[in-house]
Amino acid sequence: MADRARVWLVTGVSSGLGLELARHLVGQGETVVGTLRRATQCAAFEALAPGRAHARVLDVTDAAAIAPLVAGVVREFDGIDVLVNNAGYGLFGAVEELTEAEARGVMETNFFGLLNLTRAVLPHFRTRRRGHVINISSIAGLTGIAGAGLYCASKFAVTGLSESLAQELAPFGVRVTVVEPGGFRTQFSGGSLTLARRLMPEYADTPAARPRGMREHFHGTEQGDPRKAAEAIVAAVDAAQPPLHLLLGPDALAMVRRKLEGFNSDLAAWEPMTLGTSFKQ
Repeated sequence: MADRARVWLVTGVSSGLGLELARHLVGQGETVVGTLRRATQCAAFEALAPGRAHARVLDVTDAAAIAPLVAGVVREFDGIDVLVNNAGYGLFGAVEELTEAEARGVMETNFFGLLNLTRAVLPHFRTRRRGHVINISSIAGLTGIAGAGLYCASKFAVTGLSESLAQELAPFGVRVTVVEPGGFRTQFSGGSLTLARRLMPEYADTPAARPRGMREHFHGTEQGDPRKAAEAIVAAVDAAQPPLHLLLGPDALAMVRRKLEGFNSDLAAWEPMTLGTSFKQ
């Protein structure tokens, strides 16, 4: 724990990891400004810890609303110490099944909302020469998953942005951590999950169809405990050397190991055809 209560700005605190993180933080005496999409959700959030849990209505896709919200939080609470970009949702469907509107929608929420909030907070962090950006990505930001191509694209974008930001912000003392959870018992595979409106029968018996059954066969049985995830995120912020990547859950670790094994086998297979050999003409 830090010597003073920190101010955390956390998006998407109505349920899931965002809510569990907020609960953990206020339980530790921290101050949390949490964003929710509906005003009717505010009272329940603030009841978590009156005086320490502060609700703000925000749709992260409303770019014009972000800078005024950040400025207001900085004024009211004399700064922001940690930004947690948590708001987002899952979109499942084969790439061919998804409309352009569906594709743009998931990118607007999962990537551009995160980008705009980060950009609004960065001048404050940079001037103070401290701060921590926590971006909630996914194992879907590390490996492609059939039937989740656009969701993966949004999370790959978050991961790439985070890695670049970490290098850009290091000279200013600002830290960046990208969190890559596996399956956790939240609403991700329940109410927060969106399926393509047009499901094509051609994909019914292919790998692209597997994510469609998450609500019926996976929701509520995930290995990950969101309370432990919240504790791990706070521990990462408190660490003397915070990690750039924070993998959460045994399935996340297993998937990364498989990914690395695949890279190694690909490298072994293609090693004779190096770029240097190809371009020596």
